[in-house]
Amino acid sequence: MQHEVDVVVIGGGQAALATAYFLKRTSLRYVVLDNQTQAGGAWLHTWDSLELFSPSSWSSLPGWFMPKSEGEYPTKSEVLDYLTRYESKYGFPIIRPVNVTHIQDEDDFVLVHSKHNTWKAKAVISATGTWSNPFIPNYDGFEHFTGLSIHSAHYKNAEILKDKQVLIIGGGNSGAQLVAEVSKVAHTTWITKSPPAFLPDDVDGRVLFLRATERLKAQQEGRTIEEPLGGFGDVVMIKSVVEARERGVLTSKPPFSYFTENSIVWENGESQHVDAVIWCTGFRPAISYLDSTGLIESNGKISLNGTRSIKKPNLWFVGYGDWCGAASATLIGVSRTARSTVEEVASYLNV
Repeated sequence: MQHEVDVVVIGGGQAALATAYFLKRTSLRYVVLDNQTQAGGAWLHTWDSLELFSPSSWSSLPGWFMPKSEGEYPTKSEVLDYLTRYESKYGFPIIRPVNVTHIQDEDDFVLVHSKHNTWKAKAVISATGTWSNPFIPNYDGFEHFTGLSIHSAHYKNAEILKDKQVLIIGGGNSGAQLVAEVSKVAHTTWITKSPPAFLPDDVDGRVLFLRATERLKAQQEGRTIEEPLGGFGDVVMIKSVVEARERGVLTSKPPFSYFTENSIVWENGESQHVDAVIWCTGFRPAISYLDSTGLIESNGKISLNGTRSIKKPNLWFVGYGDWCGAASATLIGVSRTARSTVEEVASYLNV
């Protein structure tokens, strides 16, 4: 069955909701296609103990503030509740579950295909995020490793790791937070390419967002700014990470040489038994529905001017991080690029 609209938004998480908020304020006919069965996007799949590292007042989507959290920072369940209530409050036209398989051009339109339906649109906004496309780097000998291997995208809690020898690979916030959690029940070894950079204890997501805002403003004005140390990739010292530092487990080692069936081998030839590996090695844009378009480059991304595809001018991207807008993968940061994207789409469609 084919449906015709002005704009199709692909995705149903925080970026899609922010985009829908601004689309609702236009006269455009739009629909949001979400491959999940309920509201929440990537937050449905995060580990159980994950919290934001900004207060609720700094973690809101456009139009409606996130209610004050019980603790200092909102928990996973509080974020999920907020996202569910947010989409209900505004009554966005969300259809789920819809798994978009591919898109194709038809004259000046884009056909957005799922297994059973097709949407004919004048413009497409991709807001699929990255969580469903976890990245695991190539590591010598890993194909021989017989222990447990999970990416942080699929980690829920440390219960199955009790008393195990656990390798945690990756130096960002997820690496530090999982070292803090898993080390309470298991022996952990933390592997990072370079020594992890810890932000001061009194710096949280508020400061990081302000830095990103200033960086964007300087770029727009053609200025360069001398930034303090720390960016979105540095480790925020939330309570659990501070506690891990006090226990002396928040130290990392440089990469090892290779895996064997049940161990790793260091540069000096020494081996170390390993029962499980947790990969905290990031994500790539989840845009496999574009595989047949020829738009995806070797780095897994698409050439953009702002948030707009250069080669396909009726296709935009919102919420994938700095690739398409500073801090755009955060709850508070996505509003800026969602607004400017909708304004650009409306102008393109002469609305």
